[in-house]
Amino acid sequence: MTKTLYSRTIETPRRDASYCPVSERLKHYYEFRIPFDMDEIIEQAGRCMTCGIPFCHNAGCPLGNPIPETNTLIAEGRLRDACDLLHAHDNFPEFTGRLCPALCEASCVHGINDEAVTIRQLELEITELGWKEGWIVPQLPATKTNRRVAVIGSGPAGLTVSQQLARAGHNVVVYEKADVPGGILRYGIPDFKLEKHIINRRLQQLQNEGVYFETNVSVGNDISPQYLKRQFDAIVLTGGAMEPRDLNVPGRETQGIHFAMDYLIASNLAVKSECRSTIDAAGKNVVILGGGDTGADCLGVALRQGASSVVQFEILPKPPEDFNPATPWPRWQQILRTGTSHKEGGSRRWNVSTKQFLNKNNRLCGIEAVEVEWKDGKPIEKPDTIFRVDADIVLLALGFVHPKYDLLLSLLEVELDARGNVKVDPVTMMTNQTGIFAAGDMQSGASLVVRCIQGGRLAARGVDEYLMGTSDLTAAPSI
Repeated sequence: MTKTLYSRTIETPRRDASYCPVSERLKHYYEFRIPFDMDEIIEQAGRCMTCGIPFCHNAGCPLGNPIPETNTLIAEGRLRDACDLLHAHDNFPEFTGRLCPALCEASCVHGINDEAVTIRQLELEITELGWKEGWIVPQLPATKTNRRVAVIGSGPAGLTVSQQLARAGHNVVVYEKADVPGGILRYGIPDFKLEKHIINRRLQQLQNEGVYFETNVSVGNDISPQYLKRQFDAIVLTGGAMEPRDLNVPGRETQGIHFAMDYLIASNLAVKSECRSTIDAAGKNVVILGGGDTGADCLGVALRQGASSVVQFEILPKPPEDFNPATPWPRWQQILRTGTSHKEGGSRRWNVSTKQFLNKNNRLCGIEAVEVEWKDGKPIEKPDTIFRVDADIVLLALGFVHPKYDLLLSLLEVELDARGNVKVDPVTMMTNQTGIFAAGDMQSGASLVVRCIQGGRLAARGVDEYLMGTSDLTAAPSI
């Protein structure tokens, strides 16, 4: 099976993932990626030039993944070694392989004059191979420390913190307010991007490593922070940034307007229970306000529910399609990106601002919008461009502003930064309260799954050093 790496570096063309036909995948919520075969995996890894100064693993990857070294192992057929190396820096490469926008590929040196190496796809394929072959197993600590740590929230940051600390020998209890662990991975990401059995097998690994999960528990309501302080030696806050950005224009109180995350959660619950969603787009005209990934997820769900029409409005200008001089290599290019959901249907418009929501008998029937142009960083309405669009459902996918200011944060008296996120020391990840740490979106603001894992690894190292005076845990580069 071993193939030579260097002879095919320039000649081999990039091969992207293949997908099931649109007509087929719109009938279900399962993942529709067609896996590479073994020869394709090795061949694509052979495109990596093993650069002397690789930008992909530092300027690109927040986790500092040793990408050239991993690709070398794959190209040489040393697939288990490649899988082990991936996991040494990324606790959940099957999550990042599915959900990360591949910042590493944007900074690939090969991509300057050619197409970048398929780094994300290789990461995913090798990890899935690892699960299939039984290479991914629980990692138990040599000794236990008898220190207890409470982790509040079980999204990607919470799971990362928990796994790292359990492997360091600490006793970890994760508190999750939902019925099943997983956080935004569980209920915020549609199954066609991340099937839930992918999460479940990781949860089983964590449980086998000693992590204990308490679900249906809202800290601050069901149990008090004072109780946690008495029972645990450290507390880590990883509850996410779940306060959505609203749009306060006339008619906002009209029925039929929903936050995007509420819509996605309802859909995931319906898929889990095999029933119709409580927010169902079947036969309806849907307008999505916001052009990011969350809006694209809403688009894919609405099309699967059988919406009559879906249009996505974005107030920002349409990005360049190929190259944006404002974001030169090796930075992440701010260019037009067309995801799998966009290829399934619906339409997109840019430079559109919503003026009001229209209703009939207090039921949404449309929106009134206007075209804008940008001057000095501000949107200016263009004369005579007001238009109306029929809408039975409007989904607000405008991002998130900060964590929800609930009883937990109030009782803990943690300090917030200028953006309203939990403020931490950037090295230790400790808050202004001794022994209380934070990581993930709750600390950084809404970001990428890869940055949540990065923050989780940093926080785990900070907690371990706080408890033991030193730490052998490997952390990603400082945030």
